[in-house]
Amino acid sequence: MSYQVELDEYKQQVANLYSSRSANYDDGDWHPRIAHRLIQLAQISPGQQVLDIATGTGMVALEAAQIVQPGGQVIGVDISTGMLKQARRKVEILGLTNVEFQLADAEALNFPLNSFDYIFCSSALIWVSNLRDALRLWYRLLKPKGLLAFHAFADTAFVGGVVSQRVLEKYGITLLYSKPTGTVEKCYDLLQHAGFEAINIKSEQTGSYISLEKAKGMWLANGSSPVPGQYPNPLLKLTSEQLAQAKVEFNTQLEAIQTEQGIWNDITIFYAFGRKAV
Repeated sequence: MSYQVELDEYKQQVANLYSSRSANYDDGDWHPRIAHRLIQLAQISPGQQVLDIATGTGMVALEAAQIVQPGGQVIGVDISTGMLKQARRKVEILGLTNVEFQLADAEALNFPLNSFDYIFCSSALIWVSNLRDALRLWYRLLKPKGLLAFHAFADTAFVGGVVSQRVLEKYGITLLYSKPTGTVEKCYDLLQHAGFEAINIKSEQTGSYISLEKAKGMWLANGSSPVPGQYPNPLLKLTSEQLAQAKVEFNTQLEAIQTEQGIWNDITIFYAFGRKAV
């Protein structure tokens, strides 16, 4: 199945952002580690049909493909051509024949209903335009008893985002970031509202201390970049002078929480699972 993808301005910005990051996206071990952990907890088996939403460079899809063969099949979808290029390159290196990658909008998929045993979404919910509608769509694409597995991040995660949000609220700017999925209760409610049963959410913490310099580099107020789940970018409401002043306040707040060890960068991850009814 092939797709002609028509993206709105927000999604095109997101696609462009990730295409620009695609060459270096696999650097480091954090993304692969949490992708592996999601698969490990989901406990997929040989012969199953898997859909990986916002597959990126295929971290989840490629590991799943190696588990479900022989007889299983994995499809990875993404809106970023650059990320898909990297994923397809890795398929060639691994020599896998049971995985394919498609350019597709995760909120407008037209696979047949009841197609997949598992649907994964690793670290991408933050970018979904309408999370409730998307979850209901993915529910319909699952087979009876099929499992949805996704990552979400606590609203306390990533010190740069937390402090940015606090500073920008003084200027009348509200940023969503991880707020829709920011607690175990919110993740549970989202899954329950979409119809899922046997909901299980495992919280794990992988934070660390980082330098003040690195924390200051996390300033998020860039009016030219997309803001997760919001369009148009709410930062465009601010003048350049206001943005400059907000950045000064951001740096000041970081300096205030610096310790001898550095600045604590919380990364609390929710591994969330919901099963479709029979």
